[in-house]
Amino acid sequence: MSYLSQTALAMQQSDLDAMQIPTGKLLIVDDLADNRDMLTRRFRRHGFEIVEADCGPEALRLVNEQTFDCVLLDVMMPGMDGTEVLRQIREKFSPSLLPVVMVTAKSQSEDIVDALKFGANDYVTKPVDFSVALARVVVQIHRRRADLELLHTNESLLKAKTALEGCITERSAKLLQANAAIQEEISRRIASEDKIAYLAHYDTLTGLANRFTFDEKLNAAKQFAHDFGCQLSLLFVDLDGFKNVNDTLGHGVGDELLKEVAARLTYVIGAKDFCARLGGDEFAIVHVSEDARSTAASLAEKIIAVVSDGHIAGGNQVFIGASIGISVLCGGTEDTAALVKHADLAMYRAKADGRGVYRFFEPEMGRQAEIRRSLELDLRKAVANGDFQLYYQPVVNLKARKVTGVEALMRWNHATRGFVPPIEFIPLAEETGLIVPMGEWALRRACADATQWPDDIRVAVNLSPVQFRNTNLTTEVVDALGASGLAPDRLELEITESVILGDSSETLLILHRLRELGVHISLDDFGTGYSGLGYFRAVRFDKVKIDQSFIREMHNQPESLAIVRAAIGLGENLGICTTAEGVESLAQLERLLSEGCTEVQGFLFSKPQPNANVINMIKHIESMPNPDILLAKEG
Repeated sequence: MSYLSQTALAMQQSDLDAMQIPTGKLLIVDDLADNRDMLTRRFRRHGFEIVEADCGPEALRLVNEQTFDCVLLDVMMPGMDGTEVLRQIREKFSPSLLPVVMVTAKSQSEDIVDALKFGANDYVTKPVDFSVALARVVVQIHRRRADLELLHTNESLLKAKTALEGCITERSAKLLQANAAIQEEISRRIASEDKIAYLAHYDTLTGLANRFTFDEKLNAAKQFAHDFGCQLSLLFVDLDGFKNVNDTLGHGVGDELLKEVAARLTYVIGAKDFCARLGGDEFAIVHVSEDARSTAASLAEKIIAVVSDGHIAGGNQVFIGASIGISVLCGGTEDTAALVKHADLAMYRAKADGRGVYRFFEPEMGRQAEIRRSLELDLRKAVANGDFQLYYQPVVNLKARKVTGVEALMRWNHATRGFVPPIEFIPLAEETGLIVPMGEWALRRACADATQWPDDIRVAVNLSPVQFRNTNLTTEVVDALGASGLAPDRLELEITESVILGDSSETLLILHRLRELGVHISLDDFGTGYSGLGYFRAVRFDKVKIDQSFIREMHNQPESLAIVRAAIGLGENLGICTTAEGVESLAQLERLLSEGCTEVQGFLFSKPQPNANVINMIKHIESMPNPDILLAKEG
């Protein structure tokens, strides 16, 4: 006997058409096939996808394997009845996630109470009035989708918040799970929002305030200083040597070090001061006092002292320093953005002045920053337009009494500034990364120019440490040699000690590959960096170039002469060439001859010349009297 009453069968089609019926997937659970078939036909006419189950266990299996918009569940079934099926469904699915409408053959209140007690969303009684059943199923599907839409909306909001704060995936997942049952778990959602608020305002690694909170506190301190006639100072703290810790000991040790530094900063600042981590190894301290310039200087000295003291991080003893820039706001009238900019400029001045010191902002720093910015823009244009030139300075072999090579030196003839000194634009090019395309161009140009000179003349090209971060460096050298046809043994690549600082395995691999090509490797500016015999074990150098500062001072400073002698002796013992840079007088030449230096380079023989003058320059130098004759005339 069908559950459907005659009234349901006579339902007007117009009434059904007037209902907003969603398409959905419906599970019909009934042990009687006739009942299932009748309900299936009626619901399919209204666009539903129907899945049937003839018993409780089958219904549970389907619910676990498939996703349904609603379950129409008969109460009276043999074996596992509908109430037990409902109870087990609710162990896994909430009423909002999987609505269940119970079908009972009785209208007694105890059946209805039991059904609702175990989490039924609604019920219909037998004989089933289909219009009622359809309406209640539609309502439940609408509610389920509204709940899911609400849930998805909240999940999207949480993802946006966690992305903003860089929250890790695990915490994001926890926050999403906490909102999965937002209607039933209001208290958990509030707790989760508290966590999000914390992450929005504090750095997860150190526990210090982040940049967002720093901006708020800085503005509040500015207003306080204005209202009470105090002075506000801002200290930017940048850690010296932190990158080396990360590179050599790993980021895990670096993180431990940052936490230790944060703890020391928190300890040393005053009770009214505010400390934040702005990112990386940069910290900021907001300081208010009656005489900010005096107290800020005292605070900076304390910070430098506590940061420079040794640290234990990840079981390693490490030493770092701190460079501090300070800007002062008097009366609270200046824009906080300018205050931040000024502290940043002062911090960079502290680094430029040797690190481990503090500097107050001065207006001249702002002017220099603007000049630098303008120079950077012009430098980028110059790189794009190819506005550079190579000039060549000869290297003279004292034993052979002839020019054996030239060093390529980059020149920039600016349209309005004229020739820009390399000391101004080369460091800027390294800082901005423009040195990579500039260096590649110089390498190609030098190799091409060298093919126009005698075959026994080498060309030396300087390589920046920045270029060694480019994994294509070896390929660039191969391409330059191939495009020009220059023999590899006529190319000399000059590197400074900073290139091999840290004994990077990648750097050493690049150097070994370059030597395998047949090019020569020279150690430039010897004595000015972190000199050590260990470099000579790791890298086979063909030449050591003594920095011009020691040549210039060797007659007046015994220490400089001792370094020159040590470099020459090292070259003799290792069987490699030594070149003295910056030779400008016959007195310097006489000393270098007497000490046994192999080569010299400097204005005494020639200033750097463009390629068009190289051949004549070589001829002129080799036509000069040999050094012994020059020295005799000088005497």
